[in-house]
Amino acid sequence: MQLTDKVIVITGASRGIGEAIAIAALGAGASVVLASRKQPDLDRVAAALPPDRVLALACHTGKASDVDALFEAAAAKFGHIDGLVNNAATNPYFGPMLDTPDAALDKTIEVNIKGYLYATRALVRHARSRTAPATIVNIASVFGSQAAPMQGTYGMTKAAVISMTRTLAYELASSKIRVNCIAPGLVDTRFASAIINTPMIKDAIMARTPLGRPATPDEIAGAALYLLSDASSYTTGSVLTVDGGVSSS
Repeated sequence: MQLTDKVIVITGASRGIGEAIAIAALGAGASVVLASRKQPDLDRVAAALPPDRVLALACHTGKASDVDALFEAAAAKFGHIDGLVNNAATNPYFGPMLDTPDAALDKTIEVNIKGYLYATRALVRHARSRTAPATIVNIASVFGSQAAPMQGTYGMTKAAVISMTRTLAYELASSKIRVNCIAPGLVDTRFASAIINTPMIKDAIMARTPLGRPATPDEIAGAALYLLSDASSYTTGSVLTVDGGVSSS
């Protein structure tokens, strides 16, 4: 599970799962490109990491021009890019799916679907220009394959991520580009704080979770490290569920 001399772009890397994946990738020998909406948040993460192996650059992944600039800067600094973790996501609305405001619907689709596609397109363009293999890891959710009451719009976009993963794995295999997906359950992050800090909702989820607790970001990072590394060299188009057993109940 080594990433020696690899360069990995990680979106949504200013905290939570993205930050944990960046730290794990560095520990495995990679250099990392950290992307998120706000530069100060990225700078906080980068300050604790080796500067010669880190590039932190603000990027709105829902804007193709931002994504292209990110990959250009990464290639200029490191010379090559070997992997991508699509992790940046948003979930601005909590409530019945049909009541989702148009602005929240547009924002969720822009970041959770378009952002993943734009970053994947940039990575594939770079890898093909080098005739080099590459690996893509998409962070989805268990809500992408089951009912997501009160989070239906978010779950819908995560279902799209799972579909995107499988189709691109098929289409990109001949270019030696592997595409896989992680579907976490509840993870103790600021992103999930509305659930974590609402006992009625959290307790209902934990009652369906055999392990009886949320995941930590490090536990998702371990799965990402496997999929980014050559340890998973014969794995593509897969959805690795990391949910404490929710899907088995």
